[in-house]
Amino acid sequence: MRKMLTIISNILRGSASRNGARVVVSARTYADFTPQATFDIKKCDLHKLEEGPPLQAVLSREEGLQYYRTMQTMRRMELKADQLYKQKIIRGFCHLYDGQEACAVGIEAGINLSDHLITAYRAHGYTLTRGGTVREIMAELTGRRGGIAKGKGGSMHMYTKHFYGGNGIVGAQVPLGAGVALACKYLGKNELCVCLYGDGAANQGQIFETYNMASLWKLPCIFICENNKYGMGTSVERAAASTDYYKRGDFIPGLRVDGMDVLCVREATKLAAEHCRSGKGPILMELQTYRYHGHSMSDPGVSYRTRDEIQEVRSKSDPISMLKDRMLSNNMASVEELKEIDVEVRKEIEDAAQFATTDPEPPLDDLCNHIFYNDPPMEVRGTNPWTKLKSVS
Repeated sequence: MRKMLTIISNILRGSASRNGARVVVSARTYADFTPQATFDIKKCDLHKLEEGPPLQAVLSREEGLQYYRTMQTMRRMELKADQLYKQKIIRGFCHLYDGQEACAVGIEAGINLSDHLITAYRAHGYTLTRGGTVREIMAELTGRRGGIAKGKGGSMHMYTKHFYGGNGIVGAQVPLGAGVALACKYLGKNELCVCLYGDGAANQGQIFETYNMASLWKLPCIFICENNKYGMGTSVERAAASTDYYKRGDFIPGLRVDGMDVLCVREATKLAAEHCRSGKGPILMELQTYRYHGHSMSDPGVSYRTRDEIQEVRSKSDPISMLKDRMLSNNMASVEELKEIDVEVRKEIEDAAQFATTDPEPPLDDLCNHIFYNDPPMEVRGTNPWTKLKSVS
């Protein structure tokens, strides 16, 4: 049987070559692969919790391939955004997410699409996991009509169903997220809100006020601090008297998680979600992660840390490489199969970039549309008293 599959594979490769197409064909069938495997994951540090996530995680082949594709899509999308920014096709603020992919993918794997999520301005990855397309995200970055916010939001302000951005003011999304969690509790649909912020925002007073309110009202809110070690160009050690961000909730239970391991993030998120759904109130997670780019595109990212430091994280803790190695070493996928996914992802990114650079910009008449939901058309004052613009819901 194996010999026959190899012969068929060689025939197909030859046919593809004769037709001028580049096709990767594996000689292995799905039956040859391990359908699922169990992996050891790092123990989480706990605060006011009697029991943490399991020390082992089960991964199916289908889940592994899905996580791999999504993380590769995020990585390639951000690298393309970097390229378009340097070509001055993307302008303004732009904060890239490469290096932190396991956070977004792991969180999404631990909750439901009917749950809610809000984050800060490093939002491209979450826009993708919440249901946005690469095409919509890239077009939004270039300010085009086909963007996910119709070209009016840009890098920091993207939204999808149950995803509330993309917020530009440091820490301001945290009380908003608690408000979403209050709505979840009020409506009684057994939903929750994931509220993300960075280590740079963790010292904001409004965050501690929100902790207090969420705890008093037992809101179904997962507060998540994505600790990527630097708030802009300042290391956490220089910015915070205590870097145990998972303990910052004091009276709120917390856990510190390896944010570079998608399985570790997934299992911790499942535990946190169960905590919230059982009516115990909020919980706090600290994801220890790392960004490969600077804080934003205006930051080269090497004036406050060394290139060697970045390279060491890439070589030892890269989330995509970690998942890839696990799958290959446990016979859950072939090298050819993963390469084929890489080729498909690159093509998707190139097609999206092509659309993002050719789609027209929104006309001026659209500037004031969608200020209010489901309201009759209204006039909006322009930049001076005698200029009037129309707003349509």
